[in-house]
Amino acid sequence: MQATAKRVEEVVENIKELSDRFGSERHERQRRRALDMADFDALTDAGFHLTGAPPDMGGINGGVAEFTRPLCDMLRILAKGDPSVSLVASMHPAVIGGWLEVEEAPPPYTKAWSEQRRTVFETALDGCWWGTIISEPGSGGDPSKSRAIATPNPSDDTYLVSGQKHFGSGSGITSFMITQAVPEGESAPDVFYMDMRGVPWDGSSGAKLTRAWDGHGMTATQSHAMDFVDMPATRAAWPDNRQRQRAREIAGRPAGHLFTSVIVGVVEAAVEMARQQVRAKKESMRPFEQIEWSRVEMEAWLIQQAYEGVLRDVECGNGAATRSGLLCKEAVAELSDSVMQRISKVLGGGAYSRSSPYGFWLQDVRALGFLRPPWGFAFDRIFDGS
Repeated sequence: MQATAKRVEEVVENIKELSDRFGSERHERQRRRALDMADFDALTDAGFHLTGAPPDMGGINGGVAEFTRPLCDMLRILAKGDPSVSLVASMHPAVIGGWLEVEEAPPPYTKAWSEQRRTVFETALDGCWWGTIISEPGSGGDPSKSRAIATPNPSDDTYLVSGQKHFGSGSGITSFMITQAVPEGESAPDVFYMDMRGVPWDGSSGAKLTRAWDGHGMTATQSHAMDFVDMPATRAAWPDNRQRQRAREIAGRPAGHLFTSVIVGVVEAAVEMARQQVRAKKESMRPFEQIEWSRVEMEAWLIQQAYEGVLRDVECGNGAATRSGLLCKEAVAELSDSVMQRISKVLGGGAYSRSSPYGFWLQDVRALGFLRPPWGFAFDRIFDGS
């Protein structure tokens, strides 16, 4: 355990150094509209890919109670340097978490699930990046409303997935992407993963790019839209998505908190920079500007308390983490938008322009409310759990 903890600390320190470098390149990075594989190679060198495998296989993603905080902090720190890279990186442990956090499946799937877990972890250790392309037009972000179809492949034990998908964050960087589709002859969707290595986007091998990410908010995540037609895919070896999700909730790590961590990092970077500018103009600030800045301080404090509260719930293992993670995500989505707008009011119109980082950060933080689960679906869940 001590050896694993030491390795985790080393990765955190490596991420800090990498984030500092990214931050020094902020002006250029905020104007990018595409990801750079060199950034993810640097993340691999830093050891972040090890978050996709457990310690007993050479990774660092240990127990939920022990590893959630350092994992979230890695993403928070990285986001201060480059939010787009951090968001795409967050998908890697979030997606693989389905196998990490559900250690054993019931009979008759026990052996198959164990073997699939090992296969997935091995890809992460080999440096493969994982992502997701689950959302579908018209579904409102609810995966249970998937209309994609998965047909058994007659040549082997895989499936062929067909359907329109969007928000495939990290497209072109990720080696594997999970999705959801309804298996032929069944009524509920299940999880599948697709090997995207070397797959062209012209439709000739099952995947066709239908809309490239337009760079509005989280400018360089390459969250493309795809049309899949008979795309080869592997089904989760425990074919009961509802029970798997329940087992994951019991494990206690809210996957959405990884996304929240990214936005918390953006807000921290923005407030730190703005605070320096406010100090320089403190004596000349109007009453309105003083009040707005006070509200920035209050709301930034609330964001930190919400972020910390979820981590404490995870570490206590009191069963509240799933709900508190959801409440935190939506609260931070609203508060971070407010913080960024107030900063612009205090610092003046120039802060909202594309010549300053604040205009980009405002659009970045607005992404959180649309990340899974998006606004409407999230509030349905909040209300139902009241």
